[in-house]
Amino acid sequence: MHNPRHLTPVALDADWRDQLRSVISDGASLLKELQLSPADVGLSEEACADFALKVPRAFVRRMQAGDPRDPLLRQVLASTDELVAAPGFGPDPTGETGSANPRAGIIHKYRGRLLLVVASGCAVNCRYCFRRHFPYSDNRNSRREWQDALDYVRDDASISEVILSGGDPLVAEDDHLAALCQDIAAIPHVQRLRVHSRMPVVLPDRVTADLLDALSPPGVQTVMVVHSNHANELDQSVGRAFGRIRERGMTLLNQAVLLAGVNDSEDALVALSESLFAHGALPYYLHLLDRVQGAAHFEVEALRARELHAGITARLPGYLVPRLVQEIAGEAAKTTLPALPRKA
Repeated sequence: MHNPRHLTPVALDADWRDQLRSVISDGASLLKELQLSPADVGLSEEACADFALKVPRAFVRRMQAGDPRDPLLRQVLASTDELVAAPGFGPDPTGETGSANPRAGIIHKYRGRLLLVVASGCAVNCRYCFRRHFPYSDNRNSRREWQDALDYVRDDASISEVILSGGDPLVAEDDHLAALCQDIAAIPHVQRLRVHSRMPVVLPDRVTADLLDALSPPGVQTVMVVHSNHANELDQSVGRAFGRIRERGMTLLNQAVLLAGVNDSEDALVALSESLFAHGALPYYLHLLDRVQGAAHFEVEALRARELHAGITARLPGYLVPRLVQEIAGEAAKTTLPALPRKA
């Protein structure tokens, strides 16, 4: 059972900006909160220097004190495993630079939709993040430059969906999001606005009425895709945030990443799908790990992934089974992994 009393008292009902400013950003402080030592978990200051440790206290309070194998802790702790070189792992595993990045702030890989890099920062730094080496400094836009990016969308009538991403787009202020979403909704051929964010899970107080107003301009359907990998991430505060999203008529989906030591068991994946649905979100994608440099220790082999997916397919109703997918650079869409043959 979780015991949130181990945490140093913090104002978890504070404004989301205050919570974002008070995130834990060093391993020693995180481990002190959890009554652990660096030797317990393989904490690496060198890994922190390469990719900063960052986690909101609202997320830390869902971790189990004294458990070095806590699945939430494993996702955010900078460890010595990240320093091991692994063949096939590199800085751009999904092919988002070069021709897929035609101008600052735009990633355009798939026909009919493109992604806007709205913010470079996140509320949490997940150690398996496929954009941990992304050139954010080359993709920052002023408000005027955002109009140039939107001109790119206006000039391509094949684009029916615009995706707000980052970093995490919800790090941006409400007024910026509102102006951007209104401009997107005014483009006649754009039908849907999709928002990819981990903040409703890791910092649920971000989901305010003003934010939802900003993300709900008339003229487009809004889809919110959140990111949760383990049932322990989902508590009452997350459920309330999900409820506010659904009350606005937004479609609420979840994408997860299959991660060794976090959710690589049938029981963990079944519990995640069941908890997501109980809190109001529909499981959407289960991703194989994107092979980003520094994250090889999270990889689950494709055959094992297919075995796990077959197992949860046998245990869950179809609407609770996420699609098992892999993103391959240069492909026209995400690749769905084939189901294993049924045993005779």
